[in-house]
Amino acid sequence: MHQQLVFPTMGCGTWAWGNRLLWGYDESMDSQLQAVFNLCVSNGVTLFDTGDSYGTGRLNGRSESLLGRFTREYDGSGKEDICIATKLAAYPWRLTPQSMVKAGKSSAQRLGRNVDLVQMHWSTANYAPWQEKALLDGLADLYVQGLVKGVGLSNYGPKRLQWVHKRFTERGVPIATLQVQYSLLSTYPVTQLRVKDVCDELGIKLIAYSPLALGVLTGKYSEKGPFPKGIRGLLFRQLLLGTQPLLSCLREIAQSKNKTMSQVALNWCICKETLPIPGAKTVEQAKENIGALGWQLNANEIAELDRAAASVDKRMVQNIFQTK
Repeated sequence: MHQQLVFPTMGCGTWAWGNRLLWGYDESMDSQLQAVFNLCVSNGVTLFDTGDSYGTGRLNGRSESLLGRFTREYDGSGKEDICIATKLAAYPWRLTPQSMVKAGKSSAQRLGRNVDLVQMHWSTANYAPWQEKALLDGLADLYVQGLVKGVGLSNYGPKRLQWVHKRFTERGVPIATLQVQYSLLSTYPVTQLRVKDVCDELGIKLIAYSPLALGVLTGKYSEKGPFPKGIRGLLFRQLLLGTQPLLSCLREIAQSKNKTMSQVALNWCICKETLPIPGAKTVEQAKENIGALGWQLNANEIAELDRAAASVDKRMVQNIFQTK
């Protein structure tokens, strides 16, 4: 029998844990990351989202290894609720169902425990549709063989999602989650593609990644700079110019609620019945994320934010792998 997956209201994304290139990770951060992990779990943030491609260069798989270690060393409240969700990359050399099963087993090895939720990191439909069937079959095999508690998808649009759902249903494999880039700066998957409607219909939980738009929605950066270093800085320069009305709206609501802009942006995702997975590299960031829980925006505030989001000139670039 498969154990049921239980999802919290909010999770934690661990893309930065091991990523030098975009997030400037180094090993001296590990004890701080352990503290982030402990704080999250003890506050009910028990879903950790990772990927087998997370961690740059020789640190490949680093995020999974760290999560494995942190889980073993944690013995506070909520330990039994910890849910590790990993995404298996659709690498061009993964061509058979067996290659996905092997990838799932390697993730489990790095974690030192079974993966709870295994997800397809992206669809190859846009560039190598022939590759996808085998990879999805491998994903389903992990579930059928009892190696994971649940299966999810990432960056899938409604048409492709329904196609996979049909394939999986024939094998008795339920889709637990779909992960898309969703925030006040990236409403496209829900408003235009309507993935949320399809998820509701099929009983799939929608996970919102980049719910703070890589930090643009935190209000910590102004259009005049200073900007984050590297690639993120270039993106911020473009985004901050066109997003001022939205950021002002966020700021006003945050002040009236006595919350931060990040907390309002995350709470908005929760009010939209999605499960946001903001990243956290420091205890301060984790505390701030946790402050999005335990209260709710009212209908007027949500409508105001929706209007501001709809009127923005510059939005987050959609993931190139996002399918229709």
